Amino acid sequence: MGLTGKKIAVTGADGFIGSHLTERLVRSGHDVRAFVMYNSFNSWGWLDQLPPDIRDGLDVVAGDIRDAYGVKAALTGCDIVFHLAALIAIPYSYRSPESYVDTNIKGTLHVVQAARELGMSRVIHTSTSEVYGTARYVPITEEHPLHGQSPYAASKIGADQLAMSFHESFGTPVAIVRPFNTYGPRQSARAVIPSVIAQIASGRREVKLGSLHPTRDFTYVADTVNGFIAAAESANAVGEVVQLGSGYECSVGDTAALIARLMGAELVIETEQARLRPEKSEVERLWADPAKAKRLLGWEPAYGGRDGLERGLKETIDWFADPARLAAYKADRYNV
Repeated sequence: MGLTGKKIAVTGADGFIGSHLTERLVRSGHDVRAFVMYNSFNSWGWLDQLPPDIRDGLDVVAGDIRDAYGVKAALTGCDIVFHLAALIAIPYSYRSPESYVDTNIKGTLHVVQAARELGMSRVIHTSTSEVYGTARYVPITEEHPLHGQSPYAASKIGADQLAMSFHESFGTPVAIVRPFNTYGPRQSARAVIPSVIAQIASGRREVKLGSLHPTRDFTYVADTVNGFIAAAESANAVGEVVQLGSGYECSVGDTAALIARLMGAELVIETEQARLRPEKSEVERLWADPAKAKRLLGWEPAYGGRDGLERGLKETIDWFADPARLAAYKADRYNV
């Protein structure tokens, strides 16, 4: 299904991946409605940082994904919705789990219910590799068992199942995209890569992190965005879960060391207790098999393997070189 001539909605457009997806869609000439979180500052999140020509090309609606009426009003007149609005910080989910149920599960219900009632032609729902928990086998395929090791992961499992239930029950054209550990410019400092970069760029040589041994499949944001768009364009994606990963596994500690080398810094890494997950909640290993995405969507990571990780990290480091961007990250504080 081509996107040309379609009205496209993006929930969570003000966030990290959402802002990149929104920018790409507008640059490609598409008609985009950006659904952002209402706030009294009239802030559009990361969309405020986009060039004026991109912002001027947006139809921005502020609201709350937890409000069913507001979600349906925002999606009225749209053909396709990319649903990215979510609470994603794992540490905060230990503190406020109910808010994850309200936002991630009920918010998803509001999107798929509106899509069903409005007769939308495609719903692209965002999952996460965290739904697998610690890998039982690698590389992980879409058939891997689900294991919620944090309230966040459990809420996303619930959201995924609810979204797919609307496809099974009502024929709502849902496709689930499951990214692995997306990183890049604009990512929150709660994540390990921007945390390390921000601390080094701020002059620190004693960097504070959580557990160093878990491995992750870090996927550059441009690849993730390409995967979302490929899922929207492919009829093969409907009724399917398709994961997006680089196909390369790297430990947190080795990733921090690689960032330090690329930034020309000598590091001492300290494990800070506040950054550690509860023992049974730590996901020890994530490593994606992207074969299904290639087979169904024709998608492959442009930033795959060790070389791709280095290129993606360099681009992320370059973005942080702007002092104004760095100042916004409060590198001296741990962001839950």
